[in-house]
Amino acid sequence: MKRKILSGLALVVLAAIMQSAAPQDDQVMTKENGTYIVNTTTLGKKVIGYVDATPVKIHIKKNKVEKVEILKNQETPKYNAKVKKALQEKWNGQKVKDAAQLKVDAVTGATFTSEAIIKNVQLGLEYYQKNK
Repeated sequence: MKRKILSGLALVVLAAIMQSAAPQDDQVMTKENGTYIVNTTTLGKKVIGYVDATPVKIHIKKNKVEKVEILKNQETPKYNAKVKKALQEKWNGQKVKDAAQLKVDAVTGATFTSEAIIKNVQLGLEYYQKNK
């Protein structure tokens, strides 16, 4: 009898350990006040600009992109600023389907950073379409 109790207790402890070790929800997509927010921090972690990952948050309401927010990254501030100025509003007001297919040119002199931002937006929009 003691052996079965210990086995049951061991299973409970093992389940608790496995649950705490399991990856937590990565919060790729959340919903706030009717707006979906897609965060590509984990989704696009392999999308590298000139230096490192270039995550974005995409705010979507009523199936339209409200805004794209370029998140903190390790890109050179000067080039990151150029990319933000040139690209951040390109997708605003677009239906998600149209925005996902939008051809956006990279910023001259900041090509790697631009292409990484564009790819992150595309990943985020694809994720939204598949998981909304």
